[in-house]
Amino acid sequence: MPYRRSHKGIGFVPTMGYLHDGHRSLIRAAAKECDTVVVSIFVNPTQFAPHEDFSQYPRDIHRDTALVEGAGAGYLFVPSTEEMYSSAHSTSVIVEGLSSMLEGEFRPTHFKGVTTIVMKLLNIVQPQRAYFGQKDFQQSVIIQRMVDDLNIPVVIDVVPTVREHDGLAMSSRNKYLTDDERKAAPVVYQSLKAGKDLITAGERNSGNVIEQIKKIIQTEPKAHIDYVSVVERDTCKQVDEVLPGVAVVIALAVRFGSTRLIDNIIVQV
Repeated sequence: MPYRRSHKGIGFVPTMGYLHDGHRSLIRAAAKECDTVVVSIFVNPTQFAPHEDFSQYPRDIHRDTALVEGAGAGYLFVPSTEEMYSSAHSTSVIVEGLSSMLEGEFRPTHFKGVTTIVMKLLNIVQPQRAYFGQKDFQQSVIIQRMVDDLNIPVVIDVVPTVREHDGLAMSSRNKYLTDDERKAAPVVYQSLKAGKDLITAGERNSGNVIEQIKKIIQTEPKAHIDYVSVVERDTCKQVDEVLPGVAVVIALAVRFGSTRLIDNIIVQV
C-alpha cells in the first residue's frame, strides 16, 4: 500500500462497531493528520468473559459503513472471527500490572483480549498512527505501554471523549439502557465534574474526593458503583494525595441495571 511510504501515512481506528459520534471524532482526527484512514470493525470474543454480553453486543454493519464513509475514512476492514483467530491460535499479549487494576479487577481477562487483538490489527494494517478514545482511558494507557515495550512503530493518539447533551459519554452500550436508566445515567458525569471541581478548589486528599463522588452517585437509586479511583494519568496507580503539577484521572465504573458504564475526567493543578 503506497500510503505506508508517504509522509503522513496511514491512520487506524480500531472499533467493535455500532458506531456513534465518538467514533466519528476518531476518524476525523485521523483524517486530519494522515493520508488515509483505515477503520476496523471486529467484535472481539476474547475480551468478553463468558457471562458478558458478546452475543448481545449491538451490530449494524450497514449503518456503520455509512458513518465510516461520511467521516472520511478510506478503508473499512471487517474480518471474521475465523480470520482473526484460527483453530490453532495459542498466542496472547499481556501487559502485566496495568491490566490487573481498575477495570482489570472486575474484568480479569478483558485486557488480555484487548492487547492481543490490537497487536494483531496493528500488524495487519501497519499504520503510522492509531486513534483511541479518552473514555477508555485505561485501555489507551495499556496499549501505549504495549507499543513502547514491544517497539511497535506507531504513534498512539488519544482523542477527547464525546458526550451527549447531558454529559453522558457516548458508548455503544448506551443502547442497553432503559428509558429510566438513561434519565439517571448523567449522574456519572455530574459526579466526575464535582470531583474535579473539588480538587481545583484545593482538596488534595483523594479519599475525600472519592467519598464526595460516591455520595452524588448514590443519590440516584438506579446507580450501583463498581469503583471510583483517583489515579496517575500515565500509570493508572492510585494516589492518596493530588500533588501540584501531576495530572490525575478520576476513573469510575457504574452499573445501571445490566448495563455497565465507565467514564473518567482528567485533573491537573
